[in-house]
Amino acid sequence: MGSAQRYFLAILIIGFGTLYATAQNCPARPKMGTVVQDPLNLISTNGELDADFVMGHSVDDQGYTHYCFNYKTSKNFVESPTLRLNQGDILKLGVKNDIQSDGSAGMKMPPSSAATCGDSGQMTVSSTNIHFHGLNVPPNCHQDDVINTLIQPGTPVFQYNMQIPSTQPPGLYWYHPHVHGFTEFQVNGGASGALIVNGMEKVRPEVTGLTERVFVIRQQYLVPWVPGPYQLTINYHQAVFGLPLPKIEMKPGEKQFWRVANATIQDFLPLQVQYNLKAQPLELIALDGYPLAQPRMVNTILIPPAGRAEFIVQAPSAGESASFITNNYSTGPTGNPDLLQTLANIELSTDADKDGYKAPATNTPVDNSKFMDANKQPATTERKIYFSEEFGGTNGPIQFYITVDGQPQKVFEADEKPAITTQVGAVEEWTIENRALETHAFHIHQQHFRVLEIDGKPAPNQDLIDTITIPFWEGPGHPYHSVKLRMDFSDPTTAGTYVFHCHILLHEDLGMMHKILVQPAGAH
Repeated sequence: MGSAQRYFLAILIIGFGTLYATAQNCPARPKMGTVVQDPLNLISTNGELDADFVMGHSVDDQGYTHYCFNYKTSKNFVESPTLRLNQGDILKLGVKNDIQSDGSAGMKMPPSSAATCGDSGQMTVSSTNIHFHGLNVPPNCHQDDVINTLIQPGTPVFQYNMQIPSTQPPGLYWYHPHVHGFTEFQVNGGASGALIVNGMEKVRPEVTGLTERVFVIRQQYLVPWVPGPYQLTINYHQAVFGLPLPKIEMKPGEKQFWRVANATIQDFLPLQVQYNLKAQPLELIALDGYPLAQPRMVNTILIPPAGRAEFIVQAPSAGESASFITNNYSTGPTGNPDLLQTLANIELSTDADKDGYKAPATNTPVDNSKFMDANKQPATTERKIYFSEEFGGTNGPIQFYITVDGQPQKVFEADEKPAITTQVGAVEEWTIENRALETHAFHIHQQHFRVLEIDGKPAPNQDLIDTITIPFWEGPGHPYHSVKLRMDFSDPTTAGTYVFHCHILLHEDLGMMHKILVQPAGAH
């Protein structure tokens, strides 16, 4: 996607003001070439997880801007802990925004005409909030509202308070800021973390007793943007070609359960584990938090930006070299090149599981009703939605759109009316088409969808996911690529107004997003 657009937006944002050094800096990130540790686990007790985060900001000695969700332990602050809860648990998360600026920093966005949740004022690069990506929770204030929720610097702690649904599938979800216009900058700075709903071993017994690893893959450009490579990181360990690489420790021949989140701002990650440069079989267990109907063996797992994959990896035997890589992936003529990169080398150690997590044995049953295909009835509505881009001469795309077929092509506005209105109980089929010369990633909040067709042909697995890749259009004479998705709006707890968008975050920030209103059943 356009380096010109990233440069323009970065200069626009930084040019309006300078962020001061903050009262809450981000913790030092790991040294190159060291062993990758899992994030700190915050585990619910007695049906509740109560924690406080401070949003911090700093700039490292390489010039990279960091944003961070800091959690205070008895010894120090740690960054982006993993939140572990059970079905039905209560999450109470206080968020204090300790970014300090000169008061003019940022490209100010027009405020929404709706009532503000949290603090008043305009959205700037110093504002924040949290989206709980993949959770089927209400899009309401203090839960998972991102349209009207603002947490401004220096204001009191904002309290999130929500219940994990009793039917939320056990799996990997994640949290990140979602202030329109500035999502990319804070996620680019590293503000993101994993959220796990426990109980996968009750649904997929293949993982029972395995050491579990949580890997969050992030990406960072310099801000203001300058030409050159970006950094990929794995749990904040830099993976940079030609420099000492991160290390993942495993016992020889050991099986581990890896839970991997793509928290990059734009990269499509075709992941492989290689022994002696040969891709190895991986036992895929879940995608986007939802366990598969049956595990399947693959040697490459493509995770789009915001997607997650959970799979079983077996370590090599002594004497074999092994690595965890992301392969080359073409995103089209106007897309950003996603290049082969070794994320970490796998090294054998007899005490490799000392830092891994193992799910405790419990007799608590898991509600798996969301795994049932409750939407086999005919669709009540069919819709077509398409991605497109507007060009500006030789500079590539300058505007990004997602459009409901039959409606005017326009960018997202904070106070716009919903582009789609439906109601609880509706079952809809959406065809998402890509008319752009670069690949896009479709995501909708509050919902998972079933993949019915890919390019007009039945999808081989019909998985339930929340983010999907739609390849680029090859140009005149070629058809548009598309997917057909089954949207089930039967859950009354997710009624309300929320958004759907491209999860390439700059595209979202520049307007490739719209609202959907799900009204209560029987509303007119």
